[in-house]
Amino acid sequence: MPIQVLPPDLAAKIAAGEVIERPASVVKELVENALDAGATTINVEIREGGQRLIRVADNGCGIPAAEAEIAFARHATSKLQSVDDLSRIRTLGFRGEALPSIAAVTHITFLTRSNTESAGIYLRLEAGELVSRESRGAPAGTIITAEHLFYNIPARRKFLRRPATEAGYIQEIVTRYTLAYPERRFRLEVDGRITFQAPGTGKMEDALIAVYGVDTARQMLLLPQAAAAEGDTPEQVELEVAGFVGPPSLHRANRKDLTFFVNHRWIQDRSLAFAVQEAYHTLLPVGRYPVGVITISIDPAAVDVNVHPSKNEVRFLAPHHVFSAVQRAVRRVVVEESGIPQITFSPASDPWHDTTAFGGHSRAANLRVSSAPSASQPAYTRLALDLHRPLDSPLSLPGAESAQSDLPLQFEPHEEAQKLPFLRVVGQVSKSYIIAEGPEGMYMIDQHAAHERILYEQFMAQRGHGPVASQALLEPVVVHIPPAQVEFAVESVEILAGLGFHLEPFGGDTFLLRTLPALIQHSQPVSLLLDVLQELEEERPTTVHQEREAALTRAVCKRAAVKAGQTLNVAEMSALIQHLESCAQPRTCPHGRPTMIHLSNGQLEREFGRR
Repeated sequence: MPIQVLPPDLAAKIAAGEVIERPASVVKELVENALDAGATTINVEIREGGQRLIRVADNGCGIPAAEAEIAFARHATSKLQSVDDLSRIRTLGFRGEALPSIAAVTHITFLTRSNTESAGIYLRLEAGELVSRESRGAPAGTIITAEHLFYNIPARRKFLRRPATEAGYIQEIVTRYTLAYPERRFRLEVDGRITFQAPGTGKMEDALIAVYGVDTARQMLLLPQAAAAEGDTPEQVELEVAGFVGPPSLHRANRKDLTFFVNHRWIQDRSLAFAVQEAYHTLLPVGRYPVGVITISIDPAAVDVNVHPSKNEVRFLAPHHVFSAVQRAVRRVVVEESGIPQITFSPASDPWHDTTAFGGHSRAANLRVSSAPSASQPAYTRLALDLHRPLDSPLSLPGAESAQSDLPLQFEPHEEAQKLPFLRVVGQVSKSYIIAEGPEGMYMIDQHAAHERILYEQFMAQRGHGPVASQALLEPVVVHIPPAQVEFAVESVEILAGLGFHLEPFGGDTFLLRTLPALIQHSQPVSLLLDVLQELEEERPTTVHQEREAALTRAVCKRAAVKAGQTLNVAEMSALIQHLESCAQPRTCPHGRPTMIHLSNGQLEREFGRR
């Protein structure tokens, strides 16, 4: 086949396909143009998920009549004057591709009036070709209507999703830019119905309420806006990290509610998402993700926004420095603000059908206190952790601050915000929860979650000084690893050894287990090892050595910790609480579940009518 130059219309469609992927792409480009034009009010209207119609109206500066047609020429822009401007992009749109790309695959009507002119200009284009031009009266600003998206590219049109799904993508665009520009008023109308409005007060709290609702917005924690510390890179990069993040009790099943802006540009960056997720390390349940709106202000020369056709991704000059600044800012606030979950009762509620509020977020709870243990219940079982050491000399955790040493970065400890009050054991409920009294009321402690936290910090404290101490078995134990886990077990032999498991391949699916961690005592070492591997497989860590080691540690702690349903005597419960008090992060287990909840004296007095 001979080499040939593509016809202009075909080249335009191909170019449009790189910029316009779906209706939301059109909305994104038009909203960004409106923001660059200084609009304070932006109204978006769509029909049939944007496939039938997309209209974006703004009150920005508008376009002079003499320049209106040029705006639809490829590579036409008012935002770049020279190649040097590419190194310091300060606008959202700059490529000069948005309008011609949209016009190439839709029917366009374009009405604009510059705020320096008395009359506006009206254009109509089909497949990028001008078919009508006339002068019209219009308010200052621009109204662009794009109809019949991909009418001339059926192959692309058939890959669009249902109208409701496409409308969801558009709503995401509008809400994200509401968070980036809380001083602008946004409105979204879907098939004649207003589905979203933002007041444009300039207060981020109001924007959060508009996007997430009152219940979620009032839980968000403010990141203090401050310049980041110098990085360990040779480049002198100055940046500020600001925004809001949710407490550990506020989490989602996916990362969709974790939003990043770089110089007010909405971006999607996996490394930044990972930085925030690591900032919640051991504070969130496995498989759950934080909520946050994080704004990064950085010198435009230190970020390249020209690496993706749709400008969804950016490249930082010093990515590690940005990663570190975001992670430290989020971690500091989350650790300082996370508190012990509180039990709260509604005024007219049955005290046994209450709401348990985690950092202000209420969820239904049903408290049922079991009767005292009977003679038929099993005898007290000794904890795997040695809880019979003298109670007047509780176990200290040297280097407990290194409990986060599996993170890529080190954080300044804020242990004063994490310490527990002195607690006195009262009893046990359902053989799972320890009831204790403190100066501020009653505390219910999940014995399994608490013991997990103790073991985890002891493991990590030992890991800070080298391999975890191990204890040799009297004779090597033969272990048959399930076929699906053999390869992973072989890869993890070195890491397992660092945690006290000396596992030796013996051919095929057969291994010899020679040692166990000295910190734990387990009557069934084979079962423990298989449970750890199974737990690790379910947690699905990445292949990074530190992350796999951290996941293994959490799995060991989960399987070795005292179980729910295990009866403890008062001495064992007291020792467990004393060890928990020594932890750097006593309020959650390594998987992010709370270790305790709190019912204050004031709440007790109200429920018993003393207030």
